[in-house]
Amino acid sequence: MATSQSATEQATSKSNSALNSPITEKAIEAAHHAVDAVAEKAAVAEDTLRKTAASSQETLAHKQEEITQQLQLSYSKTREFAVQNPLAAAGIAFAAGVLLTALLRGK
Repeated sequence: MATSQSATEQATSKSNSALNSPITEKAIEAAHHAVDAVAEKAAVAEDTLRKTAASSQETLAHKQEEITQQLQLSYSKTREFAVQNPLAAAGIAFAAGVLLTALLRGK
């Protein structure tokens, strides 16, 4: 058991001496700088992505509200036209039905 303990101590001693070498320290420092640089760039990219997503969400919500208002306005104008001109509305609906049927038949 003393032999295995001695071998472990020697391996540990070699590891520690390798960690204390100037080349290893330079490599460790370079790796830390590289990781820090990548982390900074990733943070900037994430921030930009979050801002873009929030802006897009606001824009889409605004466009959805505009479209909803336009649809409601069109619906109310159509309903008003149909109430004021029932015969014309029926004629338009009939013509649209005939046209749609002809298009769907494909002849």
